Amino acid sequence: MSRVTTLQVGKLTVHALDAGMQQLDGGAMFGVVPKPLWERRIGADARNRIPLTMRPLLIEHDDGLVLVDTGLGNKDSAKFHDIYGVENAGANGRTALEDALAELGHSPADIAIVLDTHLHFDHAGGNTFIAADDAERRVQLAFPNARYIAHRREFDWANTANERTSASYLPDNYHPLMNAGKLELIDGPAGTIVPGIGVIVTPGHTPWHMSVLIESAGEGLLYPADTIPTAHHLPLPWIMGYDVEPLRTLESKRALYTRGIAEGWRIVFEHDAETVGGRLVQGERGVELGERLTGK
Repeated sequence: MSRVTTLQVGKLTVHALDAGMQQLDGGAMFGVVPKPLWERRIGADARNRIPLTMRPLLIEHDDGLVLVDTGLGNKDSAKFHDIYGVENAGANGRTALEDALAELGHSPADIAIVLDTHLHFDHAGGNTFIAADDAERRVQLAFPNARYIAHRREFDWANTANERTSASYLPDNYHPLMNAGKLELIDGPAGTIVPGIGVIVTPGHTPWHMSVLIESAGEGLLYPADTIPTAHHLPLPWIMGYDVEPLRTLESKRALYTRGIAEGWRIVFEHDAETVGGRLVQGERGVELGERLTGK
């Protein structure tokens, strides 16, 4: 089974990569939405967890391959995997993300830019790795030739995590990048990474969470990461309990929809196990998904 779904955005080729699965508490994923409502859309297991994919993007660009988010990586314990229902092992000791890259003929050394939407473990865990045969368990950079990019204020937020937020921020996912001089911190509410690939700060999930906008030849593709993690979160009030500022998430979503519908954007969901993405359209009851693309 393929781990790659390929889309064309103007002149840019974009690959949605299957980097494995995790399972998180359904109540936490849907916040104040009652279980009888969200359970109609997605079923929970005996531990009240729902299946969620990890779906980074790989963008073919003249400036080199750009990888947006990196999944979970391979550094976590068996206990961690059990709690979060992680299934991200690939073939021959690789991760599922490495398998997806290999399917496209690439290795981690081929990546030129790694862009982290934020630094939570299921988005930045694959930034680094531990070699299977390393008894000392030394953390190494997973993409040795890449520039890693994150928002400066997100990095600061991660490094001042409190009792509410610290479980999501694991320093081995980003401190080695800084120590190696490979982490580039950007500022501001929006910016261009390379021509055609930009970021928009969409606060709510974290105060400096970034969504990614890919634009080429009059077409736009939104990668909202955890601002809209699945197609089930398209309704404005369907907001994760994990979000530290849910009312700001609401306004971030509203702003994305206003522009996205006007400009005909497509969208790719990072965590939806069934729906890769589609096109943002205005329906009778709010924003809906047109031209739905299913699969891993």
